[in-house]
Amino acid sequence: MTPRPPVALTIAGTDSGGGAGVAADLKTFEAHGVWGTCAVVAVTAQNTVGVQAFETVSAALARAQIASVASDIGVDAAKTGMLASAELVRAVAAAIREAGITRLVVDPVLVSKHGSPLLADDAVEALRCDLLPLATVVTPNLPEASRLVGFDVCDREAMEAAGRALVALGPAVAMVKGGHLGGDGSPDCLVVTGETGVVWLEGPRHPGRHTHGTGCVLSAAVCAGLARGMDPADACVAARHFVSRAIAAGLALGAGVGPVQPGWERAVLG
Repeated sequence: MTPRPPVALTIAGTDSGGGAGVAADLKTFEAHGVWGTCAVVAVTAQNTVGVQAFETVSAALARAQIASVASDIGVDAAKTGMLASAELVRAVAAAIREAGITRLVVDPVLVSKHGSPLLADDAVEALRCDLLPLATVVTPNLPEASRLVGFDVCDREAMEAAGRALVALGPAVAMVKGGHLGGDGSPDCLVVTGETGVVWLEGPRHPGRHTHGTGCVLSAAVCAGLARGMDPADACVAARHFVSRAIAAGLALGAGVGPVQPGWERAVLG
């Protein structure tokens, strides 16, 4: 009998185009040799040019999905993505506490790659107060970090300050992503609770527009690392390398922003 593999749970919305959300998370888990499970909290009508519509599931159904997986299969690590509403944020946080899930990545999805809002304004405070205290790692981009900390995060100094403000809310590690900075580079700032300094993860900005799902793949890769027993900061470093390759292998699907390729290793190997 094959031994039980590490198990990761994604708690997020669907992407009918397959480039982000639950679809991207499950592809990323598989690429890391981790068994992927899911709790769907929202269903989107989405393609490479935008989000045309979405509907949420009930808070009770969201909680039931998490409990169902955790009570039978077990969860070594979980991640959240699109949560849509304050009610769902609170329901997911309660379910995570009840299930005893202790390794959690929070990807605070506020808008889609195309600018469509995916989280209600009143849910930001629920993220801060209910979900971030449970998190092991939080992975905001600059607009998301700005909303969470209440000041404009637009340069390296502000990224450091935002990372420190975020870990003060509970996460062990904040990975503030610098993809929205100008210039040829795309630096990420890693702040670890208890550490006086920060770690800058430097790298070039990949040319091309096919970057849909980048944040989902990064946070899912961190989650997969945690499920495999990695140190949270090390999981962030490994995830950055993984998503860099996924961006480089981005796919020209559709008429808009194509997806990154979390299966880049299989694509390269044949």
